[in-house]
Amino acid sequence: MKYLQGQPHALPGHGLRLASYEARHFLFAVEESVATLTLNRPERKNPLTFDSYAELRDLFRALASCDDVKAIVIAGAGENFCSGGDVHEIIGPLTQLDMPGLLTFTRMTGDVVKAMRACPQPIVAAIDGICAGAGAMLALASDIRFGTERSKTAFLFTRVGLAGCDMGACALLPRVIGQGRAAELLYTGRSMSGGEGERWGFFNSLHAPDAVQAAAHAFAADLARGPTFAHGMTKKMLQQEWNMGVDEAIEAEAQAQAICMATNDFHRAYHAFVAKQKPAFEGD
Repeated sequence: MKYLQGQPHALPGHGLRLASYEARHFLFAVEESVATLTLNRPERKNPLTFDSYAELRDLFRALASCDDVKAIVIAGAGENFCSGGDVHEIIGPLTQLDMPGLLTFTRMTGDVVKAMRACPQPIVAAIDGICAGAGAMLALASDIRFGTERSKTAFLFTRVGLAGCDMGACALLPRVIGQGRAAELLYTGRSMSGGEGERWGFFNSLHAPDAVQAAAHAFAADLARGPTFAHGMTKKMLQQEWNMGVDEAIEAEAQAQAICMATNDFHRAYHAFVAKQKPAFEGD
């Protein structure tokens, strides 16, 4: 992985430790087992570049083998989340690429979403202000979304002459807000307000702009104190069961739950219940 070359190879039970990771194209910090990833170009509403796409992809892939991060918060610096791909650093150069080059780029951006969905840690997005294009996809690929009244989420690909089917939008968005609503946003590219997003189920809840990131961190920290192996299993099943029939899903969940019943956390919970105490989960 380009941006994580200095990290040791991860073995089962001996994963990467990313608390000391120094990100190059955004801010990254770990506190109380919660990693906070902050897109940090506030003067431009935190747009993405070729390099930040690649680093995001590599970091989320590494988080799958990470021991010291149990939950993730993704946010934007200043008063906005992310304005999408940088017009000058991405959109302009794309007009000069041939088809193989364009396909390499679109596959790379899709790999960011794949890596976010594949990493076992729950991802909580704190979304204020502009959340557009690829930024809207980062939000959509997260597991939980906290917004504000002034959040403006737009899948604006059609506004630049492109299809709405970018980075998995046509697969993910209908599952979150419904087919008809997703079609409206993807055809028109219009902004969805914070209140509308909450009513439609895109946002789990709305918060004051100066409180949304703290709320996201508190939620993520609570998840990080829970049975994190089991949380990872929940995330995996939420992803896999999209492609299953009901009978197949029930069998997959039977197997997943049997695996979780073999964990130490399950036994800790039982003994804590018997002792009328709160279980102290350790994620194993």
